Amino acid sequence: MSPERISLTALDVEWRRLEVIAENLANADAVLGPGNQGYQPLRLVSGLKVSFDSAMKAEGAIDPDALQGVRVLGVEAQHVAPRRVFEPGNPQADAKGFVTYAGIDHAGEMTLLIRTSRAYEANVTALTAARQMYAKALDIGKHS
Repeated sequence: MSPERISLTALDVEWRRLEVIAENLANADAVLGPGNQGYQPLRLVSGLKVSFDSAMKAEGAIDPDALQGVRVLGVEAQHVAPRRVFEPGNPQADAKGFVTYAGIDHAGEMTLLIRTSRAYEANVTALTAARQMYAKALDIGKHS
């Protein structure tokens, strides 16, 4: 697989990770029902398209032709404690005046958002560099 295709697989994974983070942030103020039923924060799980062992040659070197990039393995709910906020005037408050919200850590989600967007940008840079190298190689080939 070419470096361009590998970067494209990573771009797809990081874009989907950004979508999951955005969904978590959009549901940060989701009120949970009785028994803490409701929205649970999600995490995208990603990994190699092929196992690392299958990309290895017999002599212990990596076979570049075996590299296939990355893929989304799934989206998993995070089982975190809900947030309880004292809001006695809220119609969804319990008898003690507390409202139970989904346990989403705003700061943690924003940190992950920044980290993910930087990974996305790094893959765009790698993709651009690969295309520039291919173009330069074609240019050199024309003049030889």
